Amino acid sequence: MAALKYAGMDDTDSEDELPPGWEERSTKDGWVYYANHDEMKTQWEHPKTGKKKRCAGDLPYGWEQEIDEKGQMIYVDHINKRTTYFDPRQAFTVEDVLVKPKRYDGNTSALEILQGRDFSDRVVLITGSNSGIGFETARSFALHGAHVILACRNLSRASKAVSLIQQEWHKARIEAMMCNLASLRSVREFAESFKAKKLPLHMLVCNAAVCTQPWSLTEDGLESTFQICHLGHFLLVQCLQDVLRRSAPARVVVVSSESHRFTDLLDSCGKVDLALLSPSKNDYWSMLAYNRAKLCNILFSNELHRRLSPHGVTSNAVHPGNMMYTSIHRSWWLMTFLFTLARPFTKSMQQGAATTVYCAVAPELEGLGGMYFNNCFRCLPSMQAQDQSSAASLWELSERLVSERSVGIQAL
Repeated sequence: MAALKYAGMDDTDSEDELPPGWEERSTKDGWVYYANHDEMKTQWEHPKTGKKKRCAGDLPYGWEQEIDEKGQMIYVDHINKRTTYFDPRQAFTVEDVLVKPKRYDGNTSALEILQGRDFSDRVVLITGSNSGIGFETARSFALHGAHVILACRNLSRASKAVSLIQQEWHKARIEAMMCNLASLRSVREFAESFKAKKLPLHMLVCNAAVCTQPWSLTEDGLESTFQICHLGHFLLVQCLQDVLRRSAPARVVVVSSESHRFTDLLDSCGKVDLALLSPSKNDYWSMLAYNRAKLCNILFSNELHRRLSPHGVTSNAVHPGNMMYTSIHRSWWLMTFLFTLARPFTKSMQQGAATTVYCAVAPELEGLGGMYFNNCFRCLPSMQAQDQSSAASLWELSERLVSERSVGIQAL
């Protein structure tokens, strides 16, 4: 204690509080060091505790490091329009030890999961991302530096979504591209346009869906709910699988639903039945069609992971959350009315996007796939969704359907 007093270190209230004359600084890559202005020296160890520290994570979204006219490093907060010499990461310094993964739940938002992380070297493609969960997924990644592609049917709405995000952060790298999953021709054209950009693809989120649609056939002669929710995404992944493999490690996230539990896809021989997936008008019930499509999503994700994981591409399926107020049910007035009544008790879109984002970025899921997540936790889907033979049967059927409507599609 006498030595501390002699050194001027006994008049601080906290073990981590710096003695007079000392200042905490950080390097560009986040390591903390200490400067003594009286003795004009620096050191890595805390002058009182002797511990080394580093900043936890990257700069918060919207922040950038720049050099001022005097050659000093400054930190610019583009969101709140302010500049400081203080590294904002120093608010989250940790000792130089391994940090355990955080635990998330149904109340977690997508932005919380991405807090402090920099994805400026990542390209993310999200279908159906001009509104709802898809928009919040795109917004969250764009605000953390990723190059985000909105693959949407309505290019006008997608462009408005791009503008909203760029108004929030003018340096957001985000663009809209036309992709109508109800048209296999449109999916192929989109894939070719994307490949022409010569971009990698690190995260592909199959988010687009329709629910409670009146019966209709697509231009490819298939029931629209089945094609938009499943077959269009199946073809999209087939067309982009070479890009995903070159970009490995890459991840695919397929947005499914707990409603997959309330249906079946098999005929009397145990094979996936096209008559159930793409029924006639007389056999069609919109909610059942949606349930079947969501079961297809999980089977597709499982089989995709089995086929592509040896090449560094993983796939997981997610349920975004129960009773969320989105526009997906806009075609059925009763469902819209019920969701309006329940809206005060539902998840927000940011919370709905959390599980998708978690599966796309969680370090603990690196190399892992073929799983189903709800509220950022792994859970077991229905027995049929776990059935490998059903997954293989659906894959074969889907492959046949797209090949009958095209020439030269590369098989996985």
